[in-house]
Parts: sequence; structure tokens; C-alpha cells
Amino acid sequence: MGNGMVQGTSPLKNTRGYTYRDYRSWPQEERWELIDGVPYSMSPAPRRIHQTLLGSIYAQLDTFFSGKTCRPHIAPVDVFFSEADENLDEVRHIVQPDAFVVCDRDKLIDEGVLGAPDFVIEVLSPATAMKDQSEKRKLYENHGVREYWIINPDTFELFRYTLNAEKYGLPAVADIREPVEVSIFPGLSLKVRSEDL
Repeated sequence: MGNGMVQGTSPLKNTRGYTYRDYRSWPQEERWELIDGVPYSMSPAPRRIHQTLLGSIYAQLDTFFSGKTCRPHIAPVDVFFSEADENLDEVRHIVQPDAFVVCDRDKLIDEGVLGAPDFVIEVLSPATAMKDQSEKRKLYENHGVREYWIINPDTFELFRYTLNAEKYGLPAVADIREPVEVSIFPGLSLKVRSEDL
């Protein structure tokens, strides 16, 4: 992502092939994501600026969608991307996007969300940056997340991927300190004030 990329990666367990059946047996105080059965640690906790920026964005989403069918969510909420004929115990893709919007209420289950959100935002942190920019971007693209934003909290750069013909293509780049339109939701634009962070 050019000069705005945050370096870092997530620690992995040494094996692959884990499913939700395994995932739900792990200690509750640990946060993990599964992508293609590979566990990625969500530790350490995000930095303060990450959480403050995320809170500001979520507040704007909550205000915009109040009284509407679509509902915003903020991490940690499990989002399950299942393959054909998989039951929940067999799911090998479980992520916790920083913020996301779901418009199909049938996807809301007690355990979280089963199926692709319409809109996902990830705020980069050193522990998750590479995964957010590669594995998660591919996962979201392959499962039909209509719009995906990656925000660098150090530079305020925003990389916006919009699904077109089932592919994202190159991202549009913006500065989140200025209003940025969410292309799939007319009338919604998001921004943060650096002095509030």
C-alpha cells in the first residue's frame, strides 16, 4: 500500500485445518481469527488511537443507520464465511472485523454473523496489518463484501476497495480526516478529526 502500509504480522499456531468446533474450545480470554483453517492471534490489544478512531467511525455508522434495516457492528463479533454445505461447526473462516455493516438480517445468528457483511472497515495495527491487507482482503473479495476500507491510523490514509464484477481491483486512496463517501450507501460519508484522537 505504498508509503502508508503498516508493517507487522499475526502470530500463527503451527498447524492448519482448524474449524469453529476447535475455535470455540479455545480460552475465552484469547482472541483468534481463522482464515482457511489457519489461526491468527489477535493479541496484543489494539493501541489507543486505533480504538479511538474506530469508536468515532462506529458512532457515525450507528447514527446514520438508526431506524434503517442495515445494522452496524463493532469488534469483537465473529463473522463466519462458510463454504457450500458446511455447517457452523465446520466453518474454517471466522474473522472479527473492526467495524462492519450487515443489511440482510437473516445473516444475524446468536453466535455472530453468518455470511458476508455489506461493508467492512479494518483499522491497521502492527499485529494484524499484513493479514488485513492480504488474507482478509482476499477473503472479503471472494465472499462478496461489497466495500472494504483499510485505514492507517498513523497517516490517516484510507484505502477503499469496491466490489466490481466480483473483484476489487486497485483501491481508491483518501484521507479519513476529510469526508469520504461510502459508495454503496448514498448519503453516508465518514471522517475523523485528528485532534479528537
